[in-house]
Amino acid sequence: MTDNRLYFRQLLAGRDIASDDPLARQMVNLVYLIGDRARSEAVAVDPAYAPDEVVDILAADGMRLTGVLATHYHADHVGGDLFGWEIAGIAELLGKLEVPIHAHRDEIHWIQSTTGVEPTSLVSHEGGDVLNVGEIEIRLLHTPGHTPGSQCFLVDGRLIAGDTLFLRGCGRTDLPGGDPDAMYDSLVNRLAKLPDDTVVYPGHLYSPDVSASLAETKYRNPVLAPRSAEEWLTLFGRY
Repeated sequence: MTDNRLYFRQLLAGRDIASDDPLARQMVNLVYLIGDRARSEAVAVDPAYAPDEVVDILAADGMRLTGVLATHYHADHVGGDLFGWEIAGIAELLGKLEVPIHAHRDEIHWIQSTTGVEPTSLVSHEGGDVLNVGEIEIRLLHTPGHTPGSQCFLVDGRLIAGDTLFLRGCGRTDLPGGDPDAMYDSLVNRLAKLPDDTVVYPGHLYSPDVSASLAETKYRNPVLAPRSAEEWLTLFGRY
């Protein structure tokens, strides 16, 4: 794969899209576009807040949307009701453009509940599956903890980490479906074992940097500091 063939963009909700949406500016979600320039095909990761603008950005770049990758079911990533705030997402996107929504199998019913999309629009995956966008391979990594079916995406040395791993923290485990034990396993036994030169791209802009190498993330991120599951769980009052 060459950099010229890989199409990759990071969009900040509240700035690059949905710039007039106060909730988007507060939540600072990051949307990702991944595609094959030679085929003019791309997928969008978590296109919430302004899916129409995402499609327009792709079109301006000479790309067309062929699918959506969902990291997890929360409304600020796939759309739906967020504590009384209605966020546009995959349901609105599907109303205008029929594309498959790819999610881990353990997240399917949660996404249906959050967004109201029909089951026929959702494609169920297992961890380790590979999704091809043209000639670009995207590996799906199941990383439960924040939610049961949370997943990250690995493409050409880039890790789109959703709400599993931030540059300075990790996703909450006290929301429905959260699990501290599973989060520890996902962080330490799955993500931390990727090559150190993997570049981490988080699901929210909770730090000054928009990305960082995994080596730097392991050095600076306190959630990767515990040396055992017991030490990790003391953060939750479990030991």
